Amino acid sequence: MNVSATPASATAKEKVVLAYSGGLDTSVCIKWLQNEMDLDVIAMLGNVGQEHDGLEKVAAKAKQLGCVAVEVVDMTDEFANTYLTCAIAANAMYENKYPLLSALSRPLISKHLVEVAHKYGATCVAHGCTGKGNDQVRFETSIIALDPELKVIAPVREWDLGMRPDEIAYAKKHGVPVAQSIEKPYSIDDNLWGRAIEAGVLEDPWAEPPADIWTMTVDPLDASDAPTYVEIGFTAGVPTSLNGQDMPLAELVDALNKIAGANGFGRIDMIENRYVGLKSRECYEVPAGLALIQAHKALEDLCLERDVLHHKLALEQIWADQVYNGRWFSPLKEALDAFMANTQQVLTGSVKLKFYKGGCVVVGRSSAASLYDAGLATYDNDDSFDQKAAKGFIDIQGLSIKTWATKRTELAQAPQDVQLDVLDGTGEAACADAYGQTFAQAVNC
Repeated sequence: MNVSATPASATAKEKVVLAYSGGLDTSVCIKWLQNEMDLDVIAMLGNVGQEHDGLEKVAAKAKQLGCVAVEVVDMTDEFANTYLTCAIAANAMYENKYPLLSALSRPLISKHLVEVAHKYGATCVAHGCTGKGNDQVRFETSIIALDPELKVIAPVREWDLGMRPDEIAYAKKHGVPVAQSIEKPYSIDDNLWGRAIEAGVLEDPWAEPPADIWTMTVDPLDASDAPTYVEIGFTAGVPTSLNGQDMPLAELVDALNKIAGANGFGRIDMIENRYVGLKSRECYEVPAGLALIQAHKALEDLCLERDVLHHKLALEQIWADQVYNGRWFSPLKEALDAFMANTQQVLTGSVKLKFYKGGCVVVGRSSAASLYDAGLATYDNDDSFDQKAAKGFIDIQGLSIKTWATKRTELAQAPQDVQLDVLDGTGEAACADAYGQTFAQAVNC
């Protein structure tokens, strides 16, 4: 959807495309870019599945604030089919805790910011990120990768309004409608994958998160007393069905968010190491994301060969770091995507999850590509594993350890002068100084 007050060629001013959410920072940004930078502002609203009362209302607000054009872009399916599928393939969990919420949407929004800038002939793009957050890195690095000629403006880093309370006061003074207040100044970013909540009382790492920050998940104590079972169907690593019903990924994620959230599953309260070098207290709600990654891992355990699975675990952390650090459009991340995609070819099957009062566990998995061989795994009489073969296997794999242990024992039992001959003068002195004991004692230690 496009809302435009004037044709793109009707003004001589330079144009800037602003990533607009309708919230405090970006609403103030519009006025600041107009008044302080003398730019015509084009607001771009990206729908990535976040909660909203209607993006038409947000677009109208941008027009009310004087934007010369407003672009509303529905990115939900692209977000699910291109970005979430990659994250699921990589089991993306930053610091093995957080399933990359905002980090996944920023490169997609950046891609469309660049496209809108090209459409209107804008020379600049802008965002409302602070100077201490990760999102500024993600936006700007992505924009650089897609069009290094565009200038990036970050008003919140440049203006003298101070922190959030000052912005709220400024907004009220200049008639900019915002939802935040001094009493409840949470900063929230959400998309199809879930919600990120920070600021306010959450800045105290000792304080328990207030109940009102959670909207996608019920309190586990209030969840149903009966467990809920869910079956996730995967095709080549992509979730494609929920309880036997085929559905697009965006629809599946939305439905699973509701099921998992109703069972109190999906909350994260963590101290996070931001890329810019500081620690921050972050709360997240990612019910479907956490559940799908758990199910996906279970299917990989069943279908991936051992060495592939073990090496993939290490590469998953590198993938998550790359994306968290804003390097979605990077050669390393692109190469990692190729590896991840190769591993997903055999991942067609089903995983059964059990939700109960804030918990989610895998209780079943099946696949035609399963490498689980019941004949090899069983301890019953129909065992097909050749247990006698294990002796030779152990002899060979332990040969180097045996050689080392034999030599150590020989040296420990030899006379002291023979032991010391093994070391040069420097080694002998260092050994005596460090241990104050014989070489044999040092070796045994």
